[in-house]
Amino acid sequence: MKILVRAANWIGDAVMSLPAIRAIRQRHPSAKLDVLARPWVAALYESESSIDGVIPLDASPGARDWRAKWRVVRRLRSQRYDLAVLMPNSFESAATVWLAGIPERVGYARDGRSPLLTIAPEPPKAGEIPRHERFYYLELLRRAGILHSLPEASEIRFDRPTEAARRGADLLRRRGLDGLVIGISPGAAYGGAKRWLPERFAGAAKRLAADSGAAIAIFGSAAERDLCEAVAHQAGGISFAGATSLRDFIDMTAACRLFLTNDSGAMHIASALGVPTVTVFGPTDEFATGPTGPLAAVVRPPVPCAPCLLRECPIDHRCMTGVDVDRVVIAGRSLLNRS
Repeated sequence: MKILVRAANWIGDAVMSLPAIRAIRQRHPSAKLDVLARPWVAALYESESSIDGVIPLDASPGARDWRAKWRVVRRLRSQRYDLAVLMPNSFESAATVWLAGIPERVGYARDGRSPLLTIAPEPPKAGEIPRHERFYYLELLRRAGILHSLPEASEIRFDRPTEAARRGADLLRRRGLDGLVIGISPGAAYGGAKRWLPERFAGAAKRLAADSGAAIAIFGSAAERDLCEAVAHQAGGISFAGATSLRDFIDMTAACRLFLTNDSGAMHIASALGVPTVTVFGPTDEFATGPTGPLAAVVRPPVPCAPCLLRECPIDHRCMTGVDVDRVVIAGRSLLNRS
């Protein structure tokens, strides 16, 4: 049997869908299982033992780049997959596997795509499954008959984190950071409302680094370069914003002793690597998309307007300004004492 999983499009979603991909492997242990993934998430799957191959989906999303889309369709058609499981909810993801002639096509009945699918269960309503998004992907498999029941899936962890940490320590050493390292990711692609104050990130990192003589590494996208360089200047660290591939970022994060972050893709990666991770949550819901496992701590003030799920705060950003440096430092020290 040959199975294709169309991967989720964003880093956090891709991490949260890993339990579902592993459940497919457990259900079909001898199958060939490949993942079709956007280039910016593909590296997440490279060390995953449940996956046999990663196919890059390098066509632009939306109604353009049709030549590249047809190249992908032809490649999938030549592989003669028996089953496709769609993690995204988009019409385009269903159209791709339908055009590729994959006989069984499973995905939620979303975005008007049900006629293109052979199994299209309705998505779960609020309260029907546990709140965390990893269960949204697992429930698709249950409703499609691939699983008999939802597994516990208590935490999400990458395969081979020790190997990643070894590579990451070498990368950090070659870039000027040796010994213990505290990582910071002060950005968030979702919007400004998810960002804790950069000067407070710097202050918390300085105090935690002083406890153990650690160096400080700041990570972010090219678009976050100015933000990360400002934090690096205040914290006395080195910014790698826009200067790492996803693979390098995963490895360098694995080598960190502690990671401070907003609710972001970086949070999901650090947590899945088993790195002690402190996340400042504001407008989003930590019960739905938060990090998992005992080495993850969430800091948020009890404000009545959160979680609002807004990209930009229309009032005074109290969910973030209400988090002081002391709370993050205390959470970081507690995790370090436990790990």
